[in-house]
Amino acid sequence: MVVTEKISLKEQQLRLKEAVVLEAVNGLLAQKGYDLMTVDEVAAAVGIAKPSLYKLFDSKEALAGAAMVRLLGRSLEVVRAQPADAPALAKLRVLLRWAVQEQLRGEMPRLPSTRSSLREALMRNDEYMRRLGELSEALAGWIAAAQAAGELAGDLPAEMVLYTMFARTCDPVVDYLKLGGAFSDDEIVDLLERATFAGLTGPALPPIAAPR
Repeated sequence: MVVTEKISLKEQQLRLKEAVVLEAVNGLLAQKGYDLMTVDEVAAAVGIAKPSLYKLFDSKEALAGAAMVRLLGRSLEVVRAQPADAPALAKLRVLLRWAVQEQLRGEMPRLPSTRSSLREALMRNDEYMRRLGELSEALAGWIAAAQAAGELAGDLPAEMVLYTMFARTCDPVVDYLKLGGAFSDDEIVDLLERATFAGLTGPALPPIAAPR
């Protein structure tokens, strides 16, 4: 027997309001980054008073932290949707393509730098660290399997490949190609994927199934 959790109307409304706020935070983090984003801008984007916003999230760090936790959750959904028997490189490509598509839609928060005060706050966020650990473990497994299969260079440190994957989620090359207007969004995704996995001298990659 499956027991379904009953959620009150008030709780449903609260979750919906939080989701709307975090969508606005995502957009601002993607557009401006953490340092330039203000709580006033978030409140204005959602259309609520700042005191009401503080009842949901008590600080700018809490807002950004919740947005990053949400991002990791969405990333893990893509990871878990991949068939267990799919080639490791294909799984990495699907995740990369999804991340670039999110960036093109303006829905990919820029990752905090190693010197950011946000990063320090995130290191104290248990749910963020749990999800980050789960995502990193999954990617590390795919990277190791791809290297063992000869799909990725075996002499590259796994950490370098992992950090390259993370870096592609906020690569300014995407913005420059988009602003240049010479390429469609699909072409930009293909170009970033090719540069990441085939390098600047490698051939075009064969197509794969779209992210699920």
